[in-house]
Amino acid sequence: MPSGVEPNDTVPILITVPTEQIGKAPVVILLHYWGATDQNVEKNLSDRLAKSGIASIALPIPYHLQRTPPNTRSGEMAITADPAQMREVLIQAMADLSRTIDWIETQENLDSSRVGLAGISLGAIVSSLGYGVEPRIKAAAFMLGGADLAGIFFSSSRTVPLREEMRRRGYTPESLRQELAPVEPLTYLRADDPRPTYIIRARFDTVVMPGQTQKLMDALPGAKLLELDTGHFGGAVVQNRLLGTVSEFFVKTFRNESFSAPTRFFAPTLRFGAIGGGEEPLTFFGGFDLWRSGSGFASILVTPQGPRGFLGAGLGREWAVGIYASPRRTTWGILWNIVL
Repeated sequence: MPSGVEPNDTVPILITVPTEQIGKAPVVILLHYWGATDQNVEKNLSDRLAKSGIASIALPIPYHLQRTPPNTRSGEMAITADPAQMREVLIQAMADLSRTIDWIETQENLDSSRVGLAGISLGAIVSSLGYGVEPRIKAAAFMLGGADLAGIFFSSSRTVPLREEMRRRGYTPESLRQELAPVEPLTYLRADDPRPTYIIRARFDTVVMPGQTQKLMDALPGAKLLELDTGHFGGAVVQNRLLGTVSEFFVKTFRNESFSAPTRFFAPTLRFGAIGGGEEPLTFFGGFDLWRSGSGFASILVTPQGPRGFLGAGLGREWAVGIYASPRRTTWGILWNIVL
């Protein structure tokens, strides 16, 4: 389904096949994050899958990577303040996905009866739509994605300038929902769908808010779930282990074996922000949690003045109050932070 924009209408696919296989190999289609300039994450997952006898196809989302038009950034034309443009992008992405499966069906070394789909961030959002509309997909993994496109757009920390432009045009979350209904994953996902799914979410995500991930989980109540104690980008610190669980999900699914998401999965909670309090001056910090329970946490902070400690409780997503410790004194403190 061409957009009329070159080179967006040529869709290159990167295919990885097992070097040792008997018979046809199952295949997983991989979709990347918004603004990707390389496919390193997909290549990492491809290698893991290939070692287990599973082929993969890295499929670029419209207006990304080699499909980026001249004088634009990768992904710049994929998410805009124009709802009609976003609809066309997602419609084209679905046509690309279906055409890729058509191609798989022509390959003697690929098993078109065992096709999986995996995406990260924007790729997970696009994958959830693809999973809803394409019955030939037999299993899917959604990493750091969600549903309710308008809700994601109006709450994400990545879309602040775009949503301000959309507000100036008179759009609200509800009017945007109406505009995007034809490409909304929730329009097509079914709670009684028996196909295996795996959802990975981040507890402190500000790019795809936990509420939007919860809507995806509510639409797929049978999905396996892994929650990371990180923000949207913290999973990169444990990328190899994270992709290992995704690979295991597809391996076991294609072998008709039961998959259980890890019950314990350490991913460090990394905080960056500013802190001050008492007689201590305001300063910037980077740090990590040593302890966490509910809204309470204890962190080691690295500041330009040296190491600091903080023990407190969160007030919403970005603020916390508690005890602030430095080598000179212990006092009250107010902390503003984002979690990586």
